[in-house]
Amino acid sequence: MKYYEVDFNITPCTEASADVLSAIVAECGFEAFENTAHGIRGWVQQTLLHKEELDTVIATFPIENIGITYTVTEAAYENWNAQWEDEGFQPIMLYASELPADTEECLVCIHDTRHTDVPYARFDIRINPCQAFGTGSHQTTRLILHQLLEMDLCGKHVIDAGTGTGILAIMCSMLGAHDVFAYDIDEWSVRNAISNLQLNNIDNVRVCEGDSAVLVQEHRFGVQPADLLIANINRNILLADMPRFASCIKIGGQMLLSGFYETDAGVLQQKAMELGFHLEVTCTESEWTMLLFRKKA
Repeated sequence: MKYYEVDFNITPCTEASADVLSAIVAECGFEAFENTAHGIRGWVQQTLLHKEELDTVIATFPIENIGITYTVTEAAYENWNAQWEDEGFQPIMLYASELPADTEECLVCIHDTRHTDVPYARFDIRINPCQAFGTGSHQTTRLILHQLLEMDLCGKHVIDAGTGTGILAIMCSMLGAHDVFAYDIDEWSVRNAISNLQLNNIDNVRVCEGDSAVLVQEHRFGVQPADLLIANINRNILLADMPRFASCIKIGGQMLLSGFYETDAGVLQQKAMELGFHLEVTCTESEWTMLLFRKKA
């Protein structure tokens, strides 16, 4: 996906002012920061940058006598997964317990086509990541995979929002889902997900390019009301898209969210409750959190 690179000039520039600015603009959708000689540099998806909102938070900066200006440039569209594509990635194994041992069963093995010397696993998933997120190495992906293994997906309709490499859609299919509708805003991710579905001989997953608007365009995409919706996306997108998520989940259906820190769980839970969901499961790994909700009658 495409990003803007935003350079913030802080006068005078102090560690405290830089930290506060990072925290504030993170609320505007910024995903990463680095310190510079005169302030901070941040990156935000182009679709999430709203100049009016950014100007407002800067104008109300809580530290007095601080001046802040910024410049916006289009970030180079780099292939962040070049090393994975060239060298592959180390296989990732999920075991029946948190502490793997030789005697324990490997439930899920995620590996690329370069690694064939992998242990037998109940679910063997092969992926080749190409400019897409999701090899199973990130905590949020593992949190969702562990939760899916605890669920009965047989015959269920599933939506995978922000599918990335398609790994979660593949897992749902292997767990017996009737069908999966997957979408991603990034063209590279859509192509990669389709390639990985073919690699795993999965034929009941449909992948579409677009944002959450595709969920309400049923006349075009034929999206089934979901028994389960999965979204492993950052906090701000989850908050913005949750009303659309709610509209396409059946009464009694579930919504499985990750992609955010434990400190963000409260605001997401509050939003879900306002939309008619109640919390069933919370799980955290290294400050990253997963929430499982059910839609009430």
